[in-house]
Amino acid sequence: MLSSLPFAFLHLPTPSQNILLFLLHILFCSSKLLTFLWWSLMANIHLPLLFLHIIVFTCATFSEARHHKHTFKRHKHSKSHDSPPTPGISIPPWSPPQDPADAPIYNDPSGFFNVLSFGAVGDGIVDDTEAFMTAWDAACSNTDTATSILHAPAGYTFMIQSTIFTGPCQAHIIFQIDGSVMPPDGPEAWPHSMSKHQWLVFYRLQDMSLEGGGRIDGRGQKWWDLPCKPHKGINGTSMPGPCDSPIAIRFFESSNLTVKELRIQNSPQFHFRFDVCHNVHIESIHITAPALSPNTDGIHIENTNNVEIYNSVISNGDDCVSIGSGCYDVDIRNITCGPGHGISIGSLGNHNSRACVQNVTVRDSKIRISENGVRIKTWQGGSGGVSGVRFDNIRMEAVRNPIIIDQFYCQGRGCSNQSSAVFVRDIVYSSVKGTYDVRSPPMQFACSDALPCANITLADIELLPAQGQMVLDAFCWNAYGSLDSLTIPPVTCLQQGDPPQPVLQTAYDRC
Repeated sequence: MLSSLPFAFLHLPTPSQNILLFLLHILFCSSKLLTFLWWSLMANIHLPLLFLHIIVFTCATFSEARHHKHTFKRHKHSKSHDSPPTPGISIPPWSPPQDPADAPIYNDPSGFFNVLSFGAVGDGIVDDTEAFMTAWDAACSNTDTATSILHAPAGYTFMIQSTIFTGPCQAHIIFQIDGSVMPPDGPEAWPHSMSKHQWLVFYRLQDMSLEGGGRIDGRGQKWWDLPCKPHKGINGTSMPGPCDSPIAIRFFESSNLTVKELRIQNSPQFHFRFDVCHNVHIESIHITAPALSPNTDGIHIENTNNVEIYNSVISNGDDCVSIGSGCYDVDIRNITCGPGHGISIGSLGNHNSRACVQNVTVRDSKIRISENGVRIKTWQGGSGGVSGVRFDNIRMEAVRNPIIIDQFYCQGRGCSNQSSAVFVRDIVYSSVKGTYDVRSPPMQFACSDALPCANITLADIELLPAQGQMVLDAFCWNAYGSLDSLTIPPVTCLQQGDPPQPVLQTAYDRC
């Protein structure tokens, strides 16, 4: 039998000879199968049956190779996600993967990190937090390229728990959201071990962009329906019960930040908040929430400077933009705001605190169907000052308080008169025009008894009632300034010149 094999091989058709040679080559590369072939020949197995054995054995070998498990080591990152809490920021717990030895190394030389490659599912149900954090660690520690792109692609909805994305990173980070991202649905679905003060936090970063054509959905309805929210109680009162609600996107202690081209909606509380940040550029974003959604400020900044907010649309249940203490060099341009509560500086000086805001410009913008237009609000008892503020080329549409300075700001009752205040001076209103809701005067300057407002300038103001013909007078209290042109309505209550009190310069020097 063995001696007749060469002759049998020669009489086979050429394609059959090629197949046999290929199979024999595979078999002879394996010591196990070489033994098997020798045993088969010695046992005088019929040639077709031998071919059948070869095919079965080869398929089994390939099957074993296909299911063989490779083990890699997880990418190491220098930052810890369970570090001690930092004042002012809530650290959610971070659980590392259970089996790091089985996780592959992701070090894309192109600098592109798709969360799907890190295990994200994107069905809106499965928790994708771990995939996003692993992708972030890989992108943040990337040294192969000058820019790392963490990508959440279109066509997917990613559910993420309360998470902190920590820096500093080795490269410029672009967090690109082209799909949808959302948190757990309401307080009942929120894990008890997670912070209810914030959802997505970006911490200690330098040179980062958050951008894309996707959508961030805060799923805020169930948070707004908590009985502790003011709009749920009788006559605007609050009912007892827990009331923590998360800020959707928070940047903390970071610099050189860009946010652009995103759509964000229905945050449980503020949509964006920037604390202790420097060089912030926000452009072409769209923020929406219902008009009665409580505390859903569009963009809030605190202790942050060199801020640009451009070419964006914001409608919500609170301030479109709110500027807190410690902010300076803020430029806001081409914003469409409303419905909402307008663009505000403050509130400042709460709990007798010191507050300083300087060099703020709001220009070329439109405010529509809002409780307020451009507003400065401070509590009694505070200290510090607001100065160098300019509102220029603002269009109002059915706004209840188009121009307002309120130094008696108080939420609720029981706010008593106090002898100290945040000093307001050097405020310019230029080319503010449109219509106002007749329930309130078009201009209000309610300044502190202790520290009058100083150097208020009005130029080219034209505010007419949205309904009817009755033009209401402006309201002034302890306000000093000048009129650079005629105004509609006429402002006769503004006191000319400077306040007489010598304490004014001392008050401003506190900033």
